[in-house]
Amino acid sequence: MDVNAAVAAAAAIAGVLTGVIAMLAFRWSERDLKRPTRTSLHTDPVLPPGVDTVLSVLRSSAVVLDEADAVVKASSAAYALGLVRGGKLAVEPMLQMARDTRRDGEIRQVELDLPRRGTGRGEALAVSARVAPLGSRLVLLLVEDLTEARRIEAVRRDFVANVSHELKTPVGALSLLSEAVMDASDDPEAVQRFAGRMQIEATRLTNLVQELIDLSRVQNDDPLEDAEPVRVDELVAEAVDRCRHAASTKQITMAAGGADDLSVWGNRGQLAAALGNLVENAVNYSPARTRVGIAARRVTAPGGDMIEIAVTDQGIGISDKDKERIFERFYRVDPARSRATGGTGLGLAIVKHVAASHGGEVTVWSSEGQGSTFTLRLPEAGPARDRTQHPGGGAASGRTRSTSLDAPYEETLPAPEVLP
Repeated sequence: MDVNAAVAAAAAIAGVLTGVIAMLAFRWSERDLKRPTRTSLHTDPVLPPGVDTVLSVLRSSAVVLDEADAVVKASSAAYALGLVRGGKLAVEPMLQMARDTRRDGEIRQVELDLPRRGTGRGEALAVSARVAPLGSRLVLLLVEDLTEARRIEAVRRDFVANVSHELKTPVGALSLLSEAVMDASDDPEAVQRFAGRMQIEATRLTNLVQELIDLSRVQNDDPLEDAEPVRVDELVAEAVDRCRHAASTKQITMAAGGADDLSVWGNRGQLAAALGNLVENAVNYSPARTRVGIAARRVTAPGGDMIEIAVTDQGIGISDKDKERIFERFYRVDPARSRATGGTGLGLAIVKHVAASHGGEVTVWSSEGQGSTFTLRLPEAGPARDRTQHPGGGAASGRTRSTSLDAPYEETLPAPEVLP
């Protein structure tokens, strides 16, 4: 009997101990659940209902701070901009704004320039920061990246200023020349001379307006909407014909080669304008009695074969410092020479935009005093065209073919043509 009583007492004591341990474990687990963790800082247990959903669809970078300036919620864009580091807001001016807003409840906004992460250069991010109270304890920070908007605005301002300057020159000249014609009404020779100058300035003004229209078109239109296979030899022939008169005036020899069986894919009008601008520049910047060559070839590329069309001249060349800027709008290597030839400074900018919109590029090699080679690189339209029309790859016509871009004058197709 005593043994049974002892067993019963032991069982009762064990049950009591088990209950006590279970109660302590339950309370300890509840305490752990209430304790904030690193994961909970980036979730929304303390955010008002619906706020997390709203923040997830905002384009702005969002950061929510608690009363201890700890980050309760931060979007991925906020981390990408470097606003949040180590669970803290890393931008001191924004942190001070948040503290002031928490103190008085006022909404604040400011524009700041922030150092760009990962670069040792002096580049900066332009941002607009807006701070507002969120409930009784939290503060919401919204940051908008204004860098691209500011860059576009700067480009627009420069473009308007350059256009105004370029238009002012021929318009002013026409005004002065018209007054000169009126004053010389009794001198037929002077009237004829001034009228000739007026025609030159009117032509320059017309070319400038047309190139502005062309530049606007290539920037806004999608050339691949009306894309088609375009034969390279037809583009070359059109470019040569466009510059035939200017080349004959300066006794410049023009030669073309390697383009018979090549085609590119794109908008014919834009491609013709781009190649025409390159050939026209080569003629304008070449001394008299020199040569301009146009050579084409197919090159292998990872994404598919490309067609390279190189335009080489024996002109004044381009310095290293000018090579980085020659594709900018209105930039001229030799402003005096450009004005003498009627150049607007937009031709190479148009070439660059056409090449980029067609999935290609334009590059330049040049040496001062030795000439330049501009290479237009474009995707090929497809397989090479059938050569059965001229068996032997051109032998039937008695001409040789060369696709060398380094020496476009040695073997050309057709044979070099000396313009009268």
